[in-house]
Amino acid sequence: MILALAVLLVAEGFFGFRLHELSKKQEQIKHDYSRVNNITYGLFSVQQWKDKVADIVHHQVSSLKITSKQKKILQGEVEQVLLALIDKAEALVNKPKKTISGKIQKFAIKNFVNSDSIRAQVPAFARKIIAEIDNPKNKKQLGRMALGEFNEIAREESQDTAFVANNAILKKIYHQYNVSSNQQLNQKLISTLSSIRQQTYYYCFGMLSCVIVVLAFWWFLRKRRDLHTTLFIMSLLFAFILLAVGLTASMIEVDARIRSLDFVLLGEHVVFSDQVLFFQSKSILDVVRVLISQSAIDSVLVGVLILAFSILFPVVKLTSTGVHLLGGKRWAENGIIRYFAFQSGKWSMADVIVIAILMAYIGLNGLLENQLRALNINNDSLTILTTNNTALQPGYIIFICFVLYGLILSTILKSITPHDVH
Repeated sequence: MILALAVLLVAEGFFGFRLHELSKKQEQIKHDYSRVNNITYGLFSVQQWKDKVADIVHHQVSSLKITSKQKKILQGEVEQVLLALIDKAEALVNKPKKTISGKIQKFAIKNFVNSDSIRAQVPAFARKIIAEIDNPKNKKQLGRMALGEFNEIAREESQDTAFVANNAILKKIYHQYNVSSNQQLNQKLISTLSSIRQQTYYYCFGMLSCVIVVLAFWWFLRKRRDLHTTLFIMSLLFAFILLAVGLTASMIEVDARIRSLDFVLLGEHVVFSDQVLFFQSKSILDVVRVLISQSAIDSVLVGVLILAFSILFPVVKLTSTGVHLLGGKRWAENGIIRYFAFQSGKWSMADVIVIAILMAYIGLNGLLENQLRALNINNDSLTILTTNNTALQPGYIIFICFVLYGLILSTILKSITPHDVH
């Protein structure tokens, strides 16, 4: 029996270790993904807009073709502008001059410049201007002029310290995953996350299967009282592994994003995909660490309470049950040992944490669903699709399993102990 349970314990330990590793790896990958696709450096970034608008402007300008009819209309408009300029210049020249130099300039222009001759050349000037507009080289220049303001704002953004720091982080992430663009990185991370998610649930169910087998041992050996102490001590080891993994593996993820934003600009689609609005992934130990590190005394107090009643109490309780069975009558009937083994359950908040996380998940999920649904827009010119990926993680399942398994072991202990429990 010891050999069989030892093999099973090693299997559960391996499953738990792999689950813990994959949980941390998944959390890191999702943090990298959310950093690269954060809305601050995507939809709200001038650099991103500059790249997308530049493609549209260059395409629109390069494909600009003026038909004969349009050229005729445009020529008439240009001629009117040129004639208006000539009339304005002539009016300025004919204004009375008070200075000697002004009078000399007026005399020279009136005697040497023939305004009627210039007016006669206006159609030729207009044709020349239209020809210049239709020149491919000038079309490129026109595109650069259209993007001039964008380039200026983008230059200012590129010099911002936050933008520089984010660029350095992006380069580091690209190097880490051996990619050179956001598109390559997203494809790689999505594929990796899909594989990790599947593996974590396999290991999670593997751990649960080990615990179920242990409980099956209790059922089949329920009449072998000579084996109960050994079986119970081995069962405690399974509980410790469940607790360790349940405390350190990610339990809940909050993930809100704009899945797609698509609108029409100059007849072409501008698309932003997977813009992450918010992402957080936390285990119970992570929550305790964050709360204790805060400067506010109320946050520190809450962190200490969770640490004491949801982490330390379960550990002390499991240890006390083992000492109660193995320590002889003197240790078994010790007030502290007996209290923690049989009466400390009412002070443990492990089951409260389970309910609290479930309620937090339900509340956050409903809140995000309502808020993101309000962002959804679908019409001819603008389409916004949001998605809420908030979800409970395998760590939550393992912690629930520990709580239920602990309750079962407490019930078993009361029925097999040879000592006084009152």
